[in-house]
Amino acid sequence: MSRWGVFCVLMVAIFVAMPARGESTKEDLMAASDFRQTVHTAKQKVFPAVVFIRVLSENYESGRKQNVESTGSGVIVSEDGRVLTNWHVIDNAVEIRCLLFDGRAAKATIVGSDKDTDLALLQLESKPADPKFPFAQIGDSDKLTEGDFVMAMGAPWGLSRSVSIGIISCTRRYLTDVSEYNLFLQTDASISPGNSGGPLVDTDGRVVGLNSRGAMQGGDLGFAIPASTLKTMLPRLAEFGAGNWAYTGIRLQPLRDFTRDMYFDGTDGVIVAQAEPNSPAADAGVQTRDRILKINGKSVAALTEEDLPAVRERLALAEADKPMELLVRRGAEELTLKVTPRIKGKTQGEQKDFPRWDFTAASINQFDNADLYFHRKQGVFVKGIKQPGNAVTSGLQPNDIVLRIGQGEIKSLEELTTAHQAAMTNVDKEHRILLTVLRNGMMRQVVLDFSRDYAKQ
Repeated sequence: MSRWGVFCVLMVAIFVAMPARGESTKEDLMAASDFRQTVHTAKQKVFPAVVFIRVLSENYESGRKQNVESTGSGVIVSEDGRVLTNWHVIDNAVEIRCLLFDGRAAKATIVGSDKDTDLALLQLESKPADPKFPFAQIGDSDKLTEGDFVMAMGAPWGLSRSVSIGIISCTRRYLTDVSEYNLFLQTDASISPGNSGGPLVDTDGRVVGLNSRGAMQGGDLGFAIPASTLKTMLPRLAEFGAGNWAYTGIRLQPLRDFTRDMYFDGTDGVIVAQAEPNSPAADAGVQTRDRILKINGKSVAALTEEDLPAVRERLALAEADKPMELLVRRGAEELTLKVTPRIKGKTQGEQKDFPRWDFTAASINQFDNADLYFHRKQGVFVKGIKQPGNAVTSGLQPNDIVLRIGQGEIKSLEELTTAHQAAMTNVDKEHRILLTVLRNGMMRQVVLDFSRDYAKQ
């Protein structure tokens, strides 16, 4: 339902409840006034804690390193100036500046960030003599039901700050390939670019979600990370500076898989869709079609895809390097398997600019570039191609895995950097090099001619 629809419903409800013409409408006017007061009071509790964030970040998509300015939102969650926002707001940030409700400006540093849940924790800079920061309380998203009124606060389109009102459209929205570990709150409160990282607030004036994404058109389809996930992640970001997830390599499938049109008997457990090769699960003997019944003695169940994030989170919150017991059913037999998770580590590869070659490159990462990782477990690939430039003229393409420069094998960004520096030292005498790349699983050779300096043209 759109915000106009919400308004219409309210007006219809008041109109229906009105007595016949000529009779008093005092009670109806009081009801409308009470609703406005509820919204106003809730807004006043959180609005002072809303932060407008301006970020200067490094971007490598265009084939060269660029400093790009963007804006987003955040919410202060402690009196010493801790700010919750989205990971995608501060990704690759080199400078973060925040505008507070009272007009103060403050720089911020990153305490921790996690790509998997799209969350980040910042620390506002302050002096001992500065006043304490206004902060918002985190509420209970598990108590929300469809139809509850909420407000989305933030800085849409870089407009400093605003508030919009709507309802909860869905309390358990599963977004495929967006987050492994959490569901989303769906709302029709307007969430536009720039609102990311701002709070979703209930009528009690508590943060029940963090705005994460919205529809580019229409403005009535927005999604927020629920407060239950915020409460899980806040201490982890503060302690570890990251999600610090454990990795087992188990891919899950619900018992009622409508997407794949696959249905399994029973209502207990969750199906193993795959145990990734060379993973802790594969090493422990976990197999495709195993039904996991218990994790460390506690029962699990995933009837539908909406139940999967909770099971994945339980696996990912396990202690790394400590055996975890899985009770699985394989055919008619029940087995106890001991899986020893390891730390998931970085979910994004390092990136670097290679001037004159006119491309950027990044390290292959299992969780960020799974298709490239399938072909090469360690290495680098072409991230972006400069247009115009020597790389595109020579026929290089994004996602080409660089295997060799001349006769030298390339396994890391450091080795590619060394080869680039050597080529630049001798550029006046030799400006052609042979690259061996892997493109869509097939080996190719590309002669990179970097005789032209496009930066001077």
